[in-house]
Amino acid sequence: MKLVPLSDLFNIGYGNSFDLVALETLKPYEPARVNYVSRTRENNGVSAYVKRKSEVAPFPPGLITVAGSGNSVLESFIQNRPFYTGYHVFVLEPVGNMTELEKLFYCYCLKQNQYKYSFGRQANRTLNGILVPAKMPTSFSKISVESLNTTNSENLIKKGFSLKFDSWEHFSLEDLFVIHKGKRLTKADRGVGGTYFIGSSDSNNGITAFVGHGPVFEGNTITVNYNGSVGEAFYQPHPFWASDDVNVLYPRFEMNKYIGLFITTVIRLEKFRFNYGRKWEIQKCVCNKILLPSKKGKPDFEYMEKYIMTLPFSSSI
Repeated sequence: MKLVPLSDLFNIGYGNSFDLVALETLKPYEPARVNYVSRTRENNGVSAYVKRKSEVAPFPPGLITVAGSGNSVLESFIQNRPFYTGYHVFVLEPVGNMTELEKLFYCYCLKQNQYKYSFGRQANRTLNGILVPAKMPTSFSKISVESLNTTNSENLIKKGFSLKFDSWEHFSLEDLFVIHKGKRLTKADRGVGGTYFIGSSDSNNGITAFVGHGPVFEGNTITVNYNGSVGEAFYQPHPFWASDDVNVLYPRFEMNKYIGLFITTVIRLEKFRFNYGRKWEIQKCVCNKILLPSKKGKPDFEYMEKYIMTLPFSSSI
């Protein structure tokens, strides 16, 4: 994969460097508002809404903002409304035509360089030279931006199910799953590609990177962190690479995404038994038992599936 300096793909300039106290703030619902983008990693970088300055036109939507310093250095976002910026915020304009998905890809690439910086080591002088792929990998082109932004709050089954715990029983994880340990892959060897990399994270379904190696684990499985954010569990619908801080659970039964989501929720309830000093190792994991709905002494998978399908937003799963 060919790498080029970021400045080959974007015109990079400083933002406005406006001090928020010198601007007139507005309410989020006021139509005349202009977004104020600062060095925050929250809310797409928007930390306030301000009144437009008659002598300074805001930046147009569609550009990328990048924090050049602070604890959120290299946090990168596409701005969807006109905006001003605070101190140490860069504004990136693509040199040529670039789709929204391509812009999201390069935001991701920038964030993968955050480990090189800290509060005391800014990116102000080196941002132009950060190396990024000359083109977005074709594997990313399969992702639909619309699918990322579209959700449906409807539930698939209108009839509700109550959780009657008196019919639940303990079942061993070893009886339910074949458990594998993840495979080590250092940052230096990861590369950039379209394969999900599952790390010991507590957010984003465990995805911490997209790597340039093929997947080593199948989809329709469950990942459980044994290190880091110990006990966090996620259903993985797609093939992936899992780090050696993660256990991968292959079902011994016919599992789908609804059953998988139900079981991951139950597994997370066991987190209190572990911490950073007490890992959830495979040897301990196979001995664990979890409470599940049961029917005639066996897990009631049909009940688990239907319960998830009654929840709001289940039609968007």
